[in-house]
Amino acid sequence: SMDAELLKLIEENHSTLLFVNARRMAERLASRLNELAAEQGSHNPQVLEQDGESEELVKAHHGSLSRERRLVVEDELKRGQLKGLVATSSLELGIDMGAVDLVIQVASPGSVSAGLQRIGRAGHQVAVASRGRIFPKHRADLLEAAVVAQRMQEGLIEHTKVPVNPLDVLAQQIVASCALDEWQVTELFDLCRSAANYSTLSWELFENTLDLLAGRYPAEEFAELRPRVVWDRLAGTVRGRAGAQRLAVTSGGTIPDRGLFGVFLPEGTRVGELDEEMVYESRVGETFLLGATTWRIEEITFERVIVSPAPGQPGKMPFWHGDGPGREAELGRAVGEFLRRISTLPQEEAEAELRTRHALDEAAVSTLLTYLDEQAQATGVIPSDRTLLVERFRDEIGDWRVCIHSPFGSRVHAPWATIIRTRLDAHFSSELGDGFGAEVLWSDDGIVVRLPEAAEDLPMELLFPDPDEVESEVVAALPGTAAFAARFREAAARALLLPRRRPGQRTPLWQQRQRAADLLSVASKYPSFPILLETTRECCNDIFDLPALRLIMSEVRSRRIRVVQVETPIASPFARSLLFGWIAVFMYEGDAPLAERRAAALSLDRELLRDLLGVEELRSLLDPEVVDLVEMELQRLTLDRAARDADELHDLLRVLGPLTEIELAARIGEASPQLLQTWLEHLVERRRVITVNMAGEQRYCAAEDAAKLRDGLGLAIPVGLPTAFTDSVSAESGESPLRDLVARFARTHGPFTSAQIAARLGISQEIARLSLAELVGTQRLLTGEFLPGGSGVEFCDAEVLRRLRRRSLAALRKEVEPVDSAALARFLPRWQGIGSGRSGTDAVAEAIGLLQGAALPGSLIEADILCQRVKNFSSADLDLLCATGEVVWLGAGAVGAHDGRVRLMFRDQVAALVPAVATAEESGTDEPHHHVLRAHLSTHGASFWAELTAAVAAASLPYDDQSVLEALWDLVWAGEVTSDSLSPLRAKASGGSPRSTSRSASRSASGSRSRRPSSSAARASLRVSRLGPPAGAGRWSLTAPLFLPAPSPTEFVTQRALQLLERYGVLTREMALAEGVEGGFAGVYPVLKLLEERGQVRRGYFVDGLGAAQFAKPGAVDLLRAMTQPDTADRTDAWVLAATDPAQPFGAALPWPESSGRPSRAIGAYALIVNGDLCAYLERGGKRLLTFEAASQHDSWVQMLGSFASATGFGGSSSSSSRVRRLRIETIDGESANASSWAEALRAVGFTEGYKGLSKGA
Repeated sequence: SMDAELLKLIEENHSTLLFVNARRMAERLASRLNELAAEQGSHNPQVLEQDGESEELVKAHHGSLSRERRLVVEDELKRGQLKGLVATSSLELGIDMGAVDLVIQVASPGSVSAGLQRIGRAGHQVAVASRGRIFPKHRADLLEAAVVAQRMQEGLIEHTKVPVNPLDVLAQQIVASCALDEWQVTELFDLCRSAANYSTLSWELFENTLDLLAGRYPAEEFAELRPRVVWDRLAGTVRGRAGAQRLAVTSGGTIPDRGLFGVFLPEGTRVGELDEEMVYESRVGETFLLGATTWRIEEITFERVIVSPAPGQPGKMPFWHGDGPGREAELGRAVGEFLRRISTLPQEEAEAELRTRHALDEAAVSTLLTYLDEQAQATGVIPSDRTLLVERFRDEIGDWRVCIHSPFGSRVHAPWATIIRTRLDAHFSSELGDGFGAEVLWSDDGIVVRLPEAAEDLPMELLFPDPDEVESEVVAALPGTAAFAARFREAAARALLLPRRRPGQRTPLWQQRQRAADLLSVASKYPSFPILLETTRECCNDIFDLPALRLIMSEVRSRRIRVVQVETPIASPFARSLLFGWIAVFMYEGDAPLAERRAAALSLDRELLRDLLGVEELRSLLDPEVVDLVEMELQRLTLDRAARDADELHDLLRVLGPLTEIELAARIGEASPQLLQTWLEHLVERRRVITVNMAGEQRYCAAEDAAKLRDGLGLAIPVGLPTAFTDSVSAESGESPLRDLVARFARTHGPFTSAQIAARLGISQEIARLSLAELVGTQRLLTGEFLPGGSGVEFCDAEVLRRLRRRSLAALRKEVEPVDSAALARFLPRWQGIGSGRSGTDAVAEAIGLLQGAALPGSLIEADILCQRVKNFSSADLDLLCATGEVVWLGAGAVGAHDGRVRLMFRDQVAALVPAVATAEESGTDEPHHHVLRAHLSTHGASFWAELTAAVAAASLPYDDQSVLEALWDLVWAGEVTSDSLSPLRAKASGGSPRSTSRSASRSASGSRSRRPSSSAARASLRVSRLGPPAGAGRWSLTAPLFLPAPSPTEFVTQRALQLLERYGVLTREMALAEGVEGGFAGVYPVLKLLEERGQVRRGYFVDGLGAAQFAKPGAVDLLRAMTQPDTADRTDAWVLAATDPAQPFGAALPWPESSGRPSRAIGAYALIVNGDLCAYLERGGKRLLTFEAASQHDSWVQMLGSFASATGFGGSSSSSSRVRRLRIETIDGESANASSWAEALRAVGFTEGYKGLSKGA
């Protein structure tokens, strides 16, 4: 294998450096090599170094290790103390590696320059040649590696491309330049143009960037983004604002912030960093690999992971998200040229060239030529720089796949695929309707298209755009792509628009995405916004290679590149390589960052969700103290937001709008009125602030507002202002100046009425209501009843309302401290009404209301589940609910020959809570008997046993009781058929056999199926079988009508989430998984999140150790917290619960405690829980008993087990098949029950010693 060969090379050399192309691969390869060395006995990884870490043969080196650890590893390699080091590009440049004998590149390096740089790490001595080996990972990788090796030997390094006019970096550098000195604007422009990257920078782009930094954004929505510089337009100068230097130092640079978690030892030593999503998926106590060393997670905080060494322990592999550079078009053409040339050479000449010019060994030569030969046989042509191959075939599930085989690399294929996806979406939407779209994936070697199921034809012109339209089509499609959103976020951060809020601390990636998404949603309205332009430039020039794509499309149009179409029965070898990439992307799609993930399988209709969850009633949900505090913050009335100098006073006016001198005095903190006058005089003199008469009083306002106040309110403005501040607002932005003023008022206040804003702006309420209505229509404002104690309709800015919600929810969350798992185990039985003392039909209906939708064992529903919730439970009460049609039962899968899972449901809730019935093929109900019964019930409606038997007999099928009963119950367990009584279910669970049928029926069943029985024979058989077996009694009907009308996916998920909350009170990821929710916890998470936003549930860390994503009903939180109090947590709160009971948390919401056995939520098993502690577990049949640590703390479980055994039929009912007349315990914790330390205590409660163990019973 490759690993064995790599290990051999490492051992043969003094020091070996191995390069890989990804951090995860570095960790994985280092781990495999160390394991292999240990297996072969060449190295013992358990030997410990002085610092407590294991001394490994090979270590890993990459950018996610701390600088200190990287330096230690580098020093070990330089001094020859490390045999092997697996590295990414972190060791590619700028480091003197000392005595490295051999460099190994695992997988093609991707470029000639990277290959030369890496191989050049070896042989750093005079007159010593650098030695390197390339180990391709698969056949397509071998193809690129052969071309790279040839070009490395010939020195054909790729052309270096310099970014041209990157505006985000320009903004950053302007802030840094102005942080300490004041500049003339023209001189600053000349300075910028003196750099090669900006030699072609236009004054318009420079001015737009300066406008951006000075706070003159193209819309009011940008007003929150603080200005970074002061641009005095009259004096023609620009200087940095207070804090500009600190901002440039702490938030500068061009490396994107990925929101990584730092990894530290307890004493504070940095080990490295982990991807945010990996940390969210990890738990305390888990182990992982980092730097080829195993670490145990001791603590996870907001910004760091505390670890300790765990030498010799297995650990999971970490992962990081990153972007590969992709193959350059230059190398792609070389690959295509190689394919064209090598495929035309005779076998011997091709072999010779591969050995000499491309440095391949014999195995590689044979592998590559075989690969090309297989491709030629499959498609008749090999793609090259002069031939593009379009291959079409059906995949394993019958869908059409189209592969465009092209060697030109990802930087060409990515924009090409973007165009194809947009075109195909439009084409299939018009042909097939909305909802039908094609899936498109690209790689270095081509593009894969999966056509919609209903599509049979793909016009070729959709795949090959006109070269003259390439750029326009890409630019039009870009804003809707995840790549554009990600690049916009990074560009905005580089431009210092989204600085780190806490320098030196991590900002979660989801928060970065949220802030960037808010900015992008507004910036997208303004095509001239500098960061929007920069993102487009970066995508089109730095990430995509549009000139190369245009050239290739031109060559296709001129037929210099020919296009060959083939249809193959199965994927060709080249296509299989492409599809491998497809599988890798979609199999691990869940690992992708949320904001950049492809659309999930379930798409929730947000508007429909709002309808389903009801109209917002926030008056009782918003915390009055929070409303007051947020209002003060928005109005800059808190000390931390007070203006501290003239610049900040100008900012305050720009953000809040015109203010009186008294209002300004309230916003300058401890500054004196005299100082305020000085600031105002300075700002007025510089024409940065003007005075206006507004609403009958004199106010100061920022000069930038002059045009809005003139055009929107008709106010007179002073002369002498820069034209940039007096140009018509409507002409510049196409928006209403008055609407902008109203939007700003909303953005800087809490909920308000139309009368309040009319008075503030000095306009009539009618005019105010018109502008408010426009903003409500664009969803910038929300209307409702918001303020506690308020009355009438109020308005609120959407973001302000979200802020009020978040702060109110945060206040609620502070009330909740996490409880231990025992509290949850006490809470669940109480919440679900275990031992409630209620009785009668209403109590049964109430219990079903909590249980509906849960798939429960039919044999236990009455005897173990309902009887725990209803005092003196009677089957007659449940039968009455079924007979009246209020309650129905549906099968949910067979369990063994006589049992299965059943859902008890209110009739009108079936469609909303039960998944759709599977097809006959999927459920295994596709036999003739099934079809006959299904057809009869569909045609004749509800039927008795005799009618079902007659229908089967009429179809000339065996109609003995056994045959008909088996087919009928197949349909029952599949959820297709139900009865109006639970009597058949009870009979089925009891294991009773059907009555024997007459001999005439048996003979008819064994005869020819084509012969119909005579009417007299049929009548005779029906007389014998009229009553039928007990498991076939009652009226049977199809369940299909219960599923109508079918809910939308959104409605179904919403009701499922609400029911789970109703059942459990507190819902965690583990509970959702135990319920078998489609899509797991992620399937209901969007609904739970929206419920939280509406105040209907709380999210918090309620139960310790169950993850951060926990949701609870408000009343449940109170009860859960009460379970921790000694006066409410009754020490006699003890239960014997079926292991499968939803109120029994162990094995679902909570892990099983450690024991000598393997407990499970098996049907017929029981858990003995005292005060929330699991004391014992009785396996099905009662022969084996397991005890847990808590058993020695609670003596009452023994008495409880004795009472349980004394009950009729061992557990309270004789109707269940799992009951035995006498409980006989043969082993306790794996040893003989008679010899167990618990034997004496059990004898004291009535167990008697026998030959096989301890027994007791009725």
